[in-house]
Amino acid sequence: MSQYQDLGLPLRHAGKVRELYDIEFDDEPRILMVATDNISAFDYVLPTLIPDKGAILTQLSSWWFEQFDDVPNHIVSTDVPELVRGRAVVVEALEMIEVECVARGYLTGSGWAEYQTSGTVCGIPLPDGLRDGDQLPEPIFTPAIKAKLGEHDENVDFATIVALHGADLAEQLRDATLDIYTRAATMAAQRGIILADTKFEFGRRPGQSELVLADEVLTPDSSRFWDAKLWQPGESLPSFDKQFVRDWLAKESGWDKNSDVPPPPLPPEIVKATRARYLEAFERLTLRAPVTSQ
Repeated sequence: MSQYQDLGLPLRHAGKVRELYDIEFDDEPRILMVATDNISAFDYVLPTLIPDKGAILTQLSSWWFEQFDDVPNHIVSTDVPELVRGRAVVVEALEMIEVECVARGYLTGSGWAEYQTSGTVCGIPLPDGLRDGDQLPEPIFTPAIKAKLGEHDENVDFATIVALHGADLAEQLRDATLDIYTRAATMAAQRGIILADTKFEFGRRPGQSELVLADEVLTPDSSRFWDAKLWQPGESLPSFDKQFVRDWLAKESGWDKNSDVPPPPLPPEIVKATRARYLEAFERLTLRAPVTSQ
């Protein structure tokens, strides 16, 4: 059910953390993309909200889009209904390319798990002896195929993307992903933050071939941000993203992520600490405070 049904707009799609509504803007059919305060982990939408999370992520995405004003993106306007001001944007309706475009500059997460068994990530051979959290010799493109709600995205090799979408488009996706990641990682490093990895989504305007950057970009939900001063490969990877929530669920909550039992509610102290991490990421990256309800 929509969290913002009082908007009085047709609900187009409700995902894990965002809701899309049909809206007319300047006499054109557009989409109102609203970020809720939901948080997901292990392919579940958790039963506990993180206050202001949607506003923080929306405003951080908008800031990043502004930094890459040479890259076409889907934002039409931030002039949105008062009910969702600060947590929504008006965007174009694109023909989305069904690829999760992942860039990794550091080895961790599912990449680390694969590396331990095969020495590769998405089929890309890596040097021996790397630790969890080590920087890679150069950033790599490790795509995934988007899964249905409640299912895991599937990491695939570049050849699979070529087979699905053709060599030209696959190369465009790879090159755009690595270019934006590299530029963003440099900017984040100047603020004492490591951008370990991130994922992008691209679409195209009807009848056009140009890639358009869409969805959210370079947020703690779509990226791993680490504190550069505290980063210790193989030991400590202090994050500004929802890895903190994943760690609590997997290690402290008593919940078995491999069971069919939904995860438990987050305790107040975890909610508060999670919000603080999202807020710190925003403030350190943008050098300003977001507009929130608190």
